[in-house]
Amino acid sequence: MDKAQIRETIARRAALELKDGDVVNLGIGLPTAIPNYLPEGVNVTLQSENGLVGMGPAPEPGKEDKDYVNAGGAYITAYPGAYACSSADSFLIIRGGHVDACFLGALEVDQEGNLANWIIPGKKMPGMGGAMDLCVGAKNCIVCMEHTAKGNPKIFEKCRLPLTASHCVKKIITEMCVLEVTENGLVMTEINPEFTVEQVKAATAAPITVSENLKSMID
Repeated sequence: MDKAQIRETIARRAALELKDGDVVNLGIGLPTAIPNYLPEGVNVTLQSENGLVGMGPAPEPGKEDKDYVNAGGAYITAYPGAYACSSADSFLIIRGGHVDACFLGALEVDQEGNLANWIIPGKKMPGMGGAMDLCVGAKNCIVCMEHTAKGNPKIFEKCRLPLTASHCVKKIITEMCVLEVTENGLVMTEINPEFTVEQVKAATAAPITVSENLKSMID
């Protein structure tokens, strides 16, 4: 699979996690593609932690408004009725448990639901951003990422990098499969038919239990 196919596969599957009326926060990068694949009849409210509830799509070239950017600094639009607020108020929304779901990328995630996505020691990074608050404030924290990085595992028994938050991730969606984080470890509930169970296990540095009702993650 090329990068575009991987991105579409993950975003399309992640969109199925959303219910009509959900308030959703999307992490930088791949998660921003999720709204492109919302099922018919499902409408969500996108929240950006820098201060906008009711975030719309990227503007047409030449129609950018410098006052409307998302948490990653990319230009966005606002839907009619959107609520613009301070970053402080935005984090009150997150910390108050009003975000139904957040979708985040990861450098590493492990079988306990621990997430590391903000720094690699020795490399310059902009900071943790809002991920730390989202992990504990959102009702449902889902990781959306490529299964490996340059062929190396990103899913471990225990994260090696500094944590963003602990025991927060409920589900991991990659181009290879869907993994549920349970008290007994990782359970694969869905698989991409392009891969075998053995290939998924070989690409994962943590034990995986295969669900008895394993199904395809592709429509």
